[in-house]
Amino acid sequence: MTPKIIHSDFKLNGITFSFDDLKEVGYCLVKEGKNFEIAIGNFLMDWVDDSETITVSTSGSTGVPKKISLKKQQMVNSALATGKFFDLNPTNTALLCLPADYIAGKMMLVRAMVLGLRLDYVLPDSTPLKCIKTAYDFGAMIPLQLENSLSKINFFKKLIIGGAPLSNTLIAKVQKKKTVMYETYGMTETITHIAAKKINHNTNKNLYFEALPNVTLSTDDRDCLVIDAPEISDEVVITNDVVNLISAQEFEWSGRFDSIINSGGVKLNPETIEAKLSALLEVPFFVAGVPDAILGHKLILLVEGAADVATIQTKIARLKSLAKFEIPKETYSLEKFIRTENGKIQRTKTLVLLRK
Repeated sequence: MTPKIIHSDFKLNGITFSFDDLKEVGYCLVKEGKNFEIAIGNFLMDWVDDSETITVSTSGSTGVPKKISLKKQQMVNSALATGKFFDLNPTNTALLCLPADYIAGKMMLVRAMVLGLRLDYVLPDSTPLKCIKTAYDFGAMIPLQLENSLSKINFFKKLIIGGAPLSNTLIAKVQKKKTVMYETYGMTETITHIAAKKINHNTNKNLYFEALPNVTLSTDDRDCLVIDAPEISDEVVITNDVVNLISAQEFEWSGRFDSIINSGGVKLNPETIEAKLSALLEVPFFVAGVPDAILGHKLILLVEGAADVATIQTKIARLKSLAKFEIPKETYSLEKFIRTENGKIQRTKTLVLLRK
């Protein structure tokens, strides 16, 4: 059955609601709300029905979007673990600025209901803080939203950022911000994050992702992360993320196993190369492998927007942090990358644009 416990301190946009109120609230949002409010309303109605599960969609950033079923009690368990890890307490304020169509937005609602947070929501676009005048204890964003909100980011005490890796350039920009920020690691199958890493106010202890409570980590024979989290998943989750395992609770993320490029017999990790290139490029970009008659696949760079590709290529060749084989053979500019609804770059579909 549905966990029918709504914390007495829970508020949504300043209004207190009980469990029994949520069906009507959801119905009103679906019938009379703005487009983004419809997803919130649908989730609230799903949350209070008699089903033990919620059907959610994956983002599709690394493949075809799919529907999966999550147990409501495990979503509650995830919220409790987040509350403990980030020291969230009843009456803390929070902002929902992610779409409730996907797990990250849905879980902000669950955390508020379970932990007793005072949750406000705004349009989940790329500039969610443009009209914000209230300070919040907690929030969650994707990197694009953070990049566009730096002037007002101190409205948060704590902020988690997920959905895509953070560039070194963006991390450098937030070092002096008062807000304590964390990069998170997780996926729909793990009900959002199972680990987090502080990215500012750093000490030597902030180098690795640290697992949330009741999560145990290991690796398989590919050096890919294996997640044992019985409170949130009935099965062990085997990922395609290559990591350097520090301990059963800590790891360093290296990249995606399924994105490794074999170029002339040399295995190249796109995410590692992109981390090095982020010191040079401030526009959205990514590297990829394309078929090549001699190398099998050659490494190329794609940048978004108008760009002087010849100048970029020259600067990259002088970048000392790149090994010889990590220098892209060619650079291309595309007017606009293809992204998922929640802002993640769809690399495969974007690459197709080069052939048009």
